[in-house]
Amino acid sequence: MTPITPHDPAITEVAGGVDTHQDTHTAAVIDRVGRALGTESFPADPAGYAALLAWMRSFGRLLRVGVEGTGAYGAGLARLLRDEHVQVVEVDRPDRRTRRLQGKSDPIDAVAAARAALAGDRTGTPKQRDGRIEALRNLRVARRSAVDQRADTQRQIKALIVTAPDNLRERLRGPPARKLIETCAGLRPERADAGSPATAAKIALRSLARRHRQLTEEINDLDELLDPLVAAVNPGLIAANGVGTDVAGQLLVSAGQNHDRLASEAAFAMLCGAAPIPASSGRTQRHRLNRGGDRQANAALYRVVLCRLRWDPRTRSYMERRTKEGLSKKEIIRCLKRYVARELYRIITANDQELAA
Repeated sequence: MTPITPHDPAITEVAGGVDTHQDTHTAAVIDRVGRALGTESFPADPAGYAALLAWMRSFGRLLRVGVEGTGAYGAGLARLLRDEHVQVVEVDRPDRRTRRLQGKSDPIDAVAAARAALAGDRTGTPKQRDGRIEALRNLRVARRSAVDQRADTQRQIKALIVTAPDNLRERLRGPPARKLIETCAGLRPERADAGSPATAAKIALRSLARRHRQLTEEINDLDELLDPLVAAVNPGLIAANGVGTDVAGQLLVSAGQNHDRLASEAAFAMLCGAAPIPASSGRTQRHRLNRGGDRQANAALYRVVLCRLRWDPRTRSYMERRTKEGLSKKEIIRCLKRYVARELYRIITANDQELAA
């Protein structure tokens, strides 16, 4: 590609695109009609971010910049651009058909990101990563990892019990989970006899049970930090029916620090995968389940619905009425998730308005 000189006076308004990687970012600049003006690579560090922005501005007035991966390798660049009052849009990677036709390289992806930003195609406003919501996300990442590892450890304990010698298996089959962990952690096998299958099974069970205890302590420690933090960020969300710290934390993280990037409650429902997708054709008018969106947020809405189906009289009466109308349980839960998304979105945005006031 032959770049147009950045000092061409005919170039007045330009758009940029960035393909981000761990060590380098590849940037591209295009004019208002989509012509590529140049591409360049910069180090992925603060000095490189500043040089990238100065290079883009040398072509003309920078309208906006499309950045791939603003939640990963492009997070630092997105922060600098926002601090410099440059409009940043998050660009999805090109679909497979486009990549098959155009090929794949960093400059090609950067030009594609710039064109997508200019056209407003497959773009969105990136999340801010510098507030209490980002702190909440970091703590939740550690907690989720500990919860998953604890569940894996418990499954491994039960799998070892199934194949353990008969006397040990009979001893450990009956107790509930908590008692089982205490019993396994209290085993006293002879280390010198580790070559025996029975002794080795006891050593393994004790090791896994102590790991389970350690992970439980880690989860409790993180919960002590998360509970007041979530309550401080949005106390109204915690007070909603069926919403606890875990659900509220997930929804706040999914919405992001800058909730205004969600234009409406329908956009929030789409983000959570709770908005029905039209699947009509001809005389058939129907909707299908949404398999996209943030699946962790969708699971959070699902837990709220299950809690309300058990304890909330209005939700139970809604289930009975819709069941008589012929809807399946899966369809009713889909409708309820949509209603819950609308209600919780209003609580989130109302809290933003109170903070702004």
